[in-house]
Amino acid sequence: MSVFDHKRLTNEVFKLDIERMRQGWYTDKYFVNISAMLIALDKEGYRFQGETPVSLSEYDLSKLDSGNLEVEMQWFTRHPGRTLIVGVDKALEMLKNCTGYFQDGEFINTADRLEVWAIEDGDFVRYNGNPTEVQPVLRVRGRYRDFAILETPTLGILTRASRVATNVYETLVAANGKSVMFFPARFDLHEVQAADGYSYQIAVQRFNLDYTEKVGALVSTDAQGDWWGGAGGGTVAHAAIACFMGDTAQAMLAFAHTIDASIMRIALVDFNNDCVADSLKTCKAMFFKYKELLEGGNESEARKYILNGVRLDTSASLRDASVEMLGDTSLDHGVNQRLVVNVRKALDSAWENWDLTDEWKQRAEQYCRNVRIVVSGGFNVDRITKFEKQGVPVDIYAVGSAFFENSGVTKMDFTADVVRVKIDGNWVDMAKVGRQACDNPALKRVW
Repeated sequence: MSVFDHKRLTNEVFKLDIERMRQGWYTDKYFVNISAMLIALDKEGYRFQGETPVSLSEYDLSKLDSGNLEVEMQWFTRHPGRTLIVGVDKALEMLKNCTGYFQDGEFINTADRLEVWAIEDGDFVRYNGNPTEVQPVLRVRGRYRDFAILETPTLGILTRASRVATNVYETLVAANGKSVMFFPARFDLHEVQAADGYSYQIAVQRFNLDYTEKVGALVSTDAQGDWWGGAGGGTVAHAAIACFMGDTAQAMLAFAHTIDASIMRIALVDFNNDCVADSLKTCKAMFFKYKELLEGGNESEARKYILNGVRLDTSASLRDASVEMLGDTSLDHGVNQRLVVNVRKALDSAWENWDLTDEWKQRAEQYCRNVRIVVSGGFNVDRITKFEKQGVPVDIYAVGSAFFENSGVTKMDFTADVVRVKIDGNWVDMAKVGRQACDNPALKRVW
């Protein structure tokens, strides 16, 4: 469920490895051992034999059935500031499908005996630094031994998905409403792509809601769109240009000819370390093919030769041929302000040097000005913020590994605590020192 449609995703989407999850395959071993201990104590008929805390002196704990103890557990993050929460629905499906125990080799599902509250994917929580004032994203009451082994995987999905979503959201804020391409697939295992892509899409929706924008979701793999119906897109790779002997224009003409028009035509123009020259050459080649087909009456084919953008991906170790060296050489290398400005100016005026009739000059000018500039290579919130403050004419930012950043202000750790236990039908506080049961108005009763 997200705050945008109030529909919870099910295991038809997630495709959990239910059998192994029930056996504790994905669980820190100490939780598996704890569950086994409680089951064994139940079989022995064990009753509490420890010392009664002063706070519980009114209860006769000698009758307490520790093996079947019901607890209240809360899941929360101590990420400073605001956290965009994603992963709740998958955590709920883990609880729904894997709560219970094995008896004679058969799994007995007891999820229907739990009381569960949860917020929605796309909700924000905030943390002020006080661990006794957290905002839980999930609250469960039930027999602890039945869901003890699910602490590890539920925390895992909440941590991962919320980290990516929060990093994407802050990047979108820094980009001031410009599109941000989601390019981190190559920096992690392929198994995480579906969850990561969903987290990205939730962040885009949340940003659009908060800032009244219409930013589109641009993912690079089909897997990243699996949970929400998206599809991969992107640009042209350096390897493709190498297949055309470094001729970027020819590579783009071939791409345009063979690939459906619904796929954006974005040329990667740094292969020869001369972004201006390759942008101009590619733009001209694409435009004149576009013009030829239109004049021949083949409008549908002509649309395939509309150049949507050029991507600058100059390595931080190189200075593009169009950028003059300054005193501070740190300003010369990689994708920098002056490089982007140079490319924008060159594209906007490219048509002026083309042999065109008056009839086509205005159309050519518009064609060139519509070519957007995409930048990539080491972009993160700080770098995007600097570009935006400087008014650099970027249209789209492509961001990769920065979405996985997990240190300093981006550190995203979730944890879960037992905060209450049920004694004689009463829920009484039982949290470790420094923690306590907390509330969150966004929690909704699930089942």
